Parts: sequence; structure tokens; C-alpha cells
Amino acid sequence: MKFKQSDAQNQRIERISTTHLIVGIDIAKETHVAQATNFRGIILTKRHLSFSNTIEGYMKLERWIDEIQQKHHLKNVIIGMEPTGHYGYNLANWLAEKGKEVVMVNPATTKRNKENRDNSPSKSDPKDALVIADVVSRGFYYDYARHAIVFQRLQTMMSDREFWVTNSVRFQNRIIRWLDIRFPEYFSVFNNWKSKRSLATLKEFPLPQDIESLSVPEVIAGWRNHMKRAGGSPACK
Repeated sequence: MKFKQSDAQNQRIERISTTHLIVGIDIAKETHVAQATNFRGIILTKRHLSFSNTIEGYMKLERWIDEIQQKHHLKNVIIGMEPTGHYGYNLANWLAEKGKEVVMVNPATTKRNKENRDNSPSKSDPKDALVIADVVSRGFYYDYARHAIVFQRLQTMMSDREFWVTNSVRFQNRIIRWLDIRFPEYFSVFNNWKSKRSLATLKEFPLPQDIESLSVPEVIAGWRNHMKRAGGSPACK
């Protein structure tokens, strides 16, 4: 039996009942903005909430949510936000620890739905928070799953490795470009510029004029500063 995407969306919509408070949060580096609606998208507060990305700000958000729930007799709350970089991790984890239901909204979905509220593509933090709440009420969200510490560390390690691999390739390309410009004969001698003898040459004689007047023994003596067997293997390896 095939599982249709529309079935999954219907299930997400059905999870939101008349007793739900829906909170949309626009995530930023220092100050987040929250808006609150009911399941029909009706705004329940006169003004949005701005709160800092600190524990004090999180507690301010919690008090704000509790006050709205008590005022409108809403038993449940679902909090939606965009996965904006790393700025929302601490907030999402803190809310999850408090037993709040946290969901994520695709930023592309938010962007496509900006005109639903005021027929304008204009952008502001309060409007974005409200659009996120609207998107959640219509089932366009996915559950936030907080990973165990070991998986969080693994994710960080993978992200760091990807960063350094990308930068390593970029730096290698810059070195090859520099050699092509400054030392065009280099690759006729060294097939692999990353070999031990090649690296020793670049450290000791980085420019053609550094080596053109030297004798073979003098070159080998220079290699010996960086290699144990300076003259014991072919120069191209």
C-alpha cells in the first residue's frame, strides 16, 4: 500500500485541535520574535513578543505562552520555527525539555506564503512569525527531533570535516595556480606537488630564482633539512 504525501499532511492538520495554541517564532542571532494564533489563524495577542536568545528570554516566552493559554482556555501548544542556522538549537532544545511540542517549517514554504496575510511580499520579523504560525496550522511542518549528545557531536564533527575539506580543496587550487604562474616548469619535475620531495622543495626553494644558481649537492643539502633520504629516490616522487 502506497503512502500518499497528502495523507501525512492531513494527519499533521488533525493533530491541531480547537484547544491548541499555535506559536510562530522568527529566529535571529540575538532577538527572536513570536506571534500566537489559534487553530484558525486568528491572532490572540495585541502585540508580538520580542525576547532575547538567552535563558531569561526563554523564560519570558514561557510566561507569555502560559498567560495566553490561561486567557483563552487553551490546553495544548505547538511551537513552530524555521531551522535558521544554529541560532534556534538552544531554544528548540530548551522548549523540548519543558515538554513543549516543537515543529520545524521549511523556509521556502514561509517565503511562498508571505502574501497570504496582507497581499504583500514585504518582510518583517513579526510578519514572518505570523506566517510561520499560519503554515503550521495548515500542516506544513515536520517534527523536531532532538538527537542524543553522541549524535549531536557526530553532526558537529561531520560539519567541521566538510568545512575543512572544502577549504583544503580551495587552498590546494590556490597553490597550483601560484605554481602555474610563478614556477611553470615545476610539474615537469614533480608529478605530484604534495609528495615529500616536492614539499621540501617548496619550503626550501619556493621561487625559481632560489634554485636556478644552485648545484645538485646544494639542492640535496636543502632537501636534507626536511627529508631523511634527500638523495635516495627519484625527484619526481
